[in-house]
Amino acid sequence: MLRLDEYHGLPAVALLAVFSGASLVLMAQAPAVAQSPAAASQTPSAVAAPQPPPTPEDLGDSLAARQRYQAAIEAYDKIPQKSADVWNKMGIAYQMMFNSKNAIHCYKESLRLDPQNALVMNNLGTVYDSLKEYKAGERLYRRALKIDPRSASILQNLGTNLLSQHKDSQGWDAYKEALAIDPNIFENRNGPRVQNPGSVEQRGAMNYYMARACAVANLTDCALQYLRMALDEGFTTPGKVSADADFSNLRDNPGFKQLLAEERKH
Repeated sequence: MLRLDEYHGLPAVALLAVFSGASLVLMAQAPAVAQSPAAASQTPSAVAAPQPPPTPEDLGDSLAARQRYQAAIEAYDKIPQKSADVWNKMGIAYQMMFNSKNAIHCYKESLRLDPQNALVMNNLGTVYDSLKEYKAGERLYRRALKIDPRSASILQNLGTNLLSQHKDSQGWDAYKEALAIDPNIFENRNGPRVQNPGSVEQRGAMNYYMARACAVANLTDCALQYLRMALDEGFTTPGKVSADADFSNLRDNPGFKQLLAEERKH
């Protein structure tokens, strides 16, 4: 699975949704407090001033937070002078609707205005990966990492990209580096995702290496989840898993034992 950098899908009870870079922050509206006429007359200064109507960008952000991507794009499109940030948000919305052509256009417009934005490079890389243009995606991830070498999300995407190219050793190294920066990177499910389009064998490899990374980090549930997928996809066998030293700390885990026992019966 590929990670778009990144906005967080939070509850849609917000008054405003504001993107900062590609990180979404929702500001919840404070509940109104009823007052008696007498109390209101005693505290005229406490009466809130009317709020200005939301801007097209505010409206687009709020719609995107509720996954109404087409409506969000229509709101953003009303902005006459779009910033790099707005172009990036439009790219995300198009990508979440599987419109790769327009997503690429928006990300490139964003980079034209802000050529050193690592987050947008990452997002554009995920589009190329979804189109199986892995070399183009890899170049973008590596460019992004020169700007932001401590981004666990970009390193995770690079690892997935390299595994898709059968560069298993390099992909595993990128996963380990991502994990060293953020031990929960493989469990973090905030933000939008796009499915990797690789073959069953490629997905099996990715899931196996994710399982290894989670096991090394003592993230048992994460390791078992990805390991089950890798086994179901036929990438590995219970015997190979048992012999893999990276799973040594799971060997006494009941869930791990049950998973391998189930797979041996198949």
